[in-house]
Amino acid sequence: MPIYNSIGQQYSRTRVPDIRIVNQLIDLLNLPKDSIIADIGAGTGGYSLALANQGFFVNAIEPSVVMQKQAGNHPQVKWFPDYAEKLPLPDKSVDAVVSILAIHHFNNLEKAFQEMQRVIRDGVIVLLSFDIRFAQKIWLYDYFPFLWEDALRFLPLQEQIDLIQTHTKRRVEAIPLLLPYDLSDLFAAAAWRRPELYLQPEVRAGISSFALANQDLIEQGLQLLTADLNSGEWIKKYGDIRNLTEIDLGYRFIRATLVN
Repeated sequence: MPIYNSIGQQYSRTRVPDIRIVNQLIDLLNLPKDSIIADIGAGTGGYSLALANQGFFVNAIEPSVVMQKQAGNHPQVKWFPDYAEKLPLPDKSVDAVVSILAIHHFNNLEKAFQEMQRVIRDGVIVLLSFDIRFAQKIWLYDYFPFLWEDALRFLPLQEQIDLIQTHTKRRVEAIPLLLPYDLSDLFAAAAWRRPELYLQPEVRAGISSFALANQDLIEQGLQLLTADLNSGEWIKKYGDIRNLTEIDLGYRFIRATLVN
């Protein structure tokens, strides 16, 4: 059963697509409007709808029925309740493939990348992924060290790139996504300058690493964070981070293009 059938009940409330991510995604796609895009692991369809609103046609692939039910309808978005490893699309049927913060949930990356290559014509594959090894170890991981430890279990960026190159025969580049301080899409590190947001259950529910973690560890971190915010200790220790407007926390766009 897809994990988001159990943890994604309120996902669309806090995982609101950020227009800056949408714009960077469109720049990396570099496609004319009316192009057909496959969004793999589309979740509640936030980025699928955002692309459709910009004139693209989107095939949204998402195995979780719970997530799909939260998606808004759009005449240019077609939904498929399927997995990345077996895409329900014909060979060479789309102009591009995107996947936004989803590949760490795929069961078989090799098969998923092979399927992306099968369904795409000559456009690009653009993934938003992350590698915590490129991140600053900010205050968040002092209160919730399991977030850092869990993220270290995911494939390093270079291994992700190597897999894509091997299974798509494409040229692959990584482009840093610097996180603004006011992101609307509240994924794991998005509230890096807004610690109070992590105290909200609905925010944590939209972050798989919180939703799947040991609840005792979460509660310990919440108690410490609450106490430090109330006492002013957080500001003393970490207040300088509020002088930053953006930060590199290991998030990367991965863009795979055909070799000429």
